[in-house]
Amino acid sequence: MLFFKKSLLFLIMACSLGFSLVPDVAEAAPVLKPGSTNEDVWDLQYRLKTLNYFTQNLDGRYSSHTQNAVREFQRDYGIIPDGIAGEETWRQLKRNSLNMNEMDIMAKIIYSEARGEPYQGQVAVGAVVMNRIQSPLFPDTIKGVVFQSGAFTAVADGQYWLVPNRTAYLAALDAVRGWDPSGGSLYYFNPNTATSEWIWTRPQNLKIGKHVFAD
Repeated sequence: MLFFKKSLLFLIMACSLGFSLVPDVAEAAPVLKPGSTNEDVWDLQYRLKTLNYFTQNLDGRYSSHTQNAVREFQRDYGIIPDGIAGEETWRQLKRNSLNMNEMDIMAKIIYSEARGEPYQGQVAVGAVVMNRIQSPLFPDTIKGVVFQSGAFTAVADGQYWLVPNRTAYLAALDAVRGWDPSGGSLYYFNPNTATSEWIWTRPQNLKIGKHVFAD
C-alpha cells in the first residue's frame, strides 16, 4: 500500500512539473468498455486509482483489470455493475474523484490556504473543496469551486500560484479518497483574520489549528 501511494503521488507531482501523463477527460466522455484504448481510458484508470479501485499501472487499455475496477466502483455507488463506463459511471466519478490536472489544483489550494496547519487541517481544507463539488450550492468542478469569485483568499491575493510541497499532495489524495476531518463543512475561516461578518453567521462544526470549519 505504501508503494502504491508513493507511485500515485509521483504521478500527481509529475503533472505539477509540466508532464502531461493523463490528459483532462472531455466534457462529454465517451462510453468506455473492454477493448477501448484512448485518452479517456487513462483518465478513467487514474480516477479509479486515486480511489483505490484500480491497482495496476496506468496503460490506457480497457482490460479485465479496468473492467473489474469499474464494476467494483459501480457496486459501491449504486450503479448497475456492468463493467462499462457510461454516463452514470462518469457522473459519479467526476463528483467523487479528480483527474491528474485537477489534483494539482487541489494541492495548490491546500498549500496556499493551509500550509503551516496540522496535516489534519490541510486535509480538512481539501475536504471542504470536495464537499462543495458535491453540493448543489456550488459549481460541480474543482475549477469552478476554486476560482469562484471571492471563494478563496489565496486565489485573490495570488498565493495560489505557489508551488505545493509533498505534504499538500498527500493531503489532496486523502481528501479525494474521502477522509473528511471537517465534518462535512462547506466553509472555513481563520477567526483571527476574518473580516466577513457573514461568515460568523454560519453554524460552526469544529476548529482544527487556526481554522474554524462551518456549514
